[in-house]
This record gives sequence, C-alpha cells and structure tokens, in this order.
Amino acid sequence: MKEKNNVFERFRNSFCRLNGHFHVLEQRIPIEVQIEYFKYSEQMRKNYAKMTEEEYYIYMHSLSNETLSSDHKKYILTSLAISSDVRAYRFLEDYAQHPEADIAHWAYMALMESRISLESELLEEKQIYISTGLGGKGEKLRFYVLIIALKEEPFQEYQRQTIESEFTYYLPSEDIEIERLTIYDSYVELVLLIPVRKDIKTILDNIIAECNQYGNFLSNIITVTNVKELSADEVAEIIQTRYADKNNKAGH
Repeated sequence: MKEKNNVFERFRNSFCRLNGHFHVLEQRIPIEVQIEYFKYSEQMRKNYAKMTEEEYYIYMHSLSNETLSSDHKKYILTSLAISSDVRAYRFLEDYAQHPEADIAHWAYMALMESRISLESELLEEKQIYISTGLGGKGEKLRFYVLIIALKEEPFQEYQRQTIESEFTYYLPSEDIEIERLTIYDSYVELVLLIPVRKDIKTILDNIIAECNQYGNFLSNIITVTNVKELSADEVAEIIQTRYADKNNKAGH
C-alpha cells in the first residue's frame, strides 16, 4: 500500500506546487486522441506563418463543406487554434457547440489550445493546461472509483444504506461533486469531480473507515482512475483477481 499511497501523494503535490490559472479539458476525450492532437499541433507550429485575411475567411467557411475530408478539417481547426486570433477563438467556440461527429474531439482540443494561446498573450498569469481521459469541470478533475466488498458476498440492505449515506454526506463537504454513485451486489462505482489539490486517497480512506464501523464490509484497496470508466468485464476481472489474491494469502 505504501507505493500506492506515494502515487496519490505525488499526484496531489504536483498540483500544489503549481502557480497559475488552470484550464481543465471538460470533455471526455481518449488519451490517444489528445496525444495525436498535440503532436500534430506541435508539428504545425514549426512551419506556421500568420494567416492572411483571405485565409481566415476561407478556413472559417470551408468547414461547412460536406465533401471536405476529416484530415483537411483537422488541419483547418488546428490552424485556427494556433493563430492566437480572437476571431478564430470565437469561431472555434461556436463550432465546438455543434461539431461534426468525425472531428468532435479534435474541435474540443482546438478550442482549448486557442483559449490558452490567447490568454498566454493577453495575461501575465501563467496558464496551466490539464487534460485527462475523463475530463473535468472548472478546476475539478473527473475520476472513476471502484470499491469492492471485503468478502465474496452481496451487500446487506443496511450496508447499502450506509454506503449511500456516508458517501453522499462526506464527499460534498469536501467540495467533491458526485456525478454517479452506483451500488451493485458486491461493489460500488463512483464518478466524481474532485478539486485538483484535494487529497483523494485520504478522503476515500476516511469514508471507507466510517462505513466499516458498521461491520467492516468494504475493502480498503481502491481502484481510482481518470483515464476512463471501467467496463463491466474489466470490473469483473479486477474483483476476481482481488479475491483470488486474498484467498491465496489466506491459504498460506
């Protein structure tokens, strides 16, 4: 557990040491798409030349062309994003409200880069960009949390009520928003919006300890990720592995 605790501590401390204005990517965009966008944008910046008025006009109107390829749309969106132009930002802001499905993720990334580029030039405050697979809101990041029963048996009704009451009471008091709390037969899933500087591990440990005062029924080994929500098959695999490891240790 010590190594896992250090991971959470390093995550929190990395934000506590940063000074500046946070920009959190709110949309849920796959990490591989984000990496692709940043590499593409960085490459374009190397050969970027300031756009002319005519180019602005062409770019801003060509995205409505249904015959335009996805690759060409990506080029246009990225060109507008790195231009550091207020008109381009306003256009991207409008476009990202109703983007075409094939480039929706790219449009959100372009809008975020455009906003940061503008603010970096207009403001003296340091601009900090934070992106995860699950996105966020304001200065909060979205996390998926999986907590399983301590024993291989379904939760009793009072245990389900305890889980719901403790989590719904404690988390909001820490300025943590609960987007989803789902209690299954023998595990709990949560999707949370957590302030970036909060001590996630300690908060969850404390809530589990409170629940366990009423019968010691929740495992204190927690799965937390901001990359994606786990599928039912992934959850089943984790649960199977946890119980198998526990039984093997008990056997020894």
